Amino acid sequence: MPELPEVEALAEHLRTHAIARPVARVDLASMTALKTFDPPLSALTGRLVTGAGRIGKFLDVQLDGLHLVVHLSRAGWMRWHEQASVTPPKPGKGPLELRVHLETVGGPGFDLTEAGTQKRLAAYVVTDPATIPQIATLGPDALTLSRAQFGEILAATSTRLKTLLADQRTIAGIGNAYSDEILHVAKLSPFAIAARLDEEAADRLHAAMIAVLTEAVDRAVGQDAALLKGEKRSGMRVHARTGLPCPVCGDTVREVSYAERSFQYCATCQTGGKPLADRRLSRLVK
Repeated sequence: MPELPEVEALAEHLRTHAIARPVARVDLASMTALKTFDPPLSALTGRLVTGAGRIGKFLDVQLDGLHLVVHLSRAGWMRWHEQASVTPPKPGKGPLELRVHLETVGGPGFDLTEAGTQKRLAAYVVTDPATIPQIATLGPDALTLSRAQFGEILAATSTRLKTLLADQRTIAGIGNAYSDEILHVAKLSPFAIAARLDEEAADRLHAAMIAVLTEAVDRAVGQDAALLKGEKRSGMRVHARTGLPCPVCGDTVREVSYAERSFQYCATCQTGGKPLADRRLSRLVK
């Protein structure tokens, strides 16, 4: 799933390549991707791209008074192209969800794509992104959160740290991957309770959050959009590295699976050497 660093890099890519270019046409290849109807998608035609930014994990393309806001969900992506087919895509064929032609039909622009069968990518055409319910309920952005604000969030909840960091209503921008990385750098258990952290542990967690995300943004911005996924994977310490050695201590990276997801951690670095219970494995044993 694209998270704060990757969405920031995609926004920067658009700021570099799309600013001041007019929209020639927008093709919708999946009716389920578009979540709004007023203004219509056709209202983007003829408007200049005036900016691109990030709101949590949402990509915000600004078009002369309107916004094309996109949530890429788990398997979505933005792909830049210098030329594209002038023939409108057939709905439901392939991973293409939406295509934006800039300057001329068939010229430069970008595609929104989604792999797999669970289509969750969401696109909105709005005059104000704050009118999108999922944006209206976002918590403060992870990179703007002061230590004092962070402490107030921790003290107010008995939620586990893994859940807290990835809850967009509490802190915006962090998902499954970077929450694993932040907890590893902070040397804290994913199952630790937020309100029970002492000041020193809270300091470590806040510092790790800012450092991990800032490092990832610096690494991602300027990369070709097609290379960002590989760049994200290559920078991971524990996430998606189950069975490999921890780069800090050499212990084997472990995994806990639940529902459709899993997270990774190092027992030596984060849990005092004690493996966490894997609920899926526990059910199998029973």
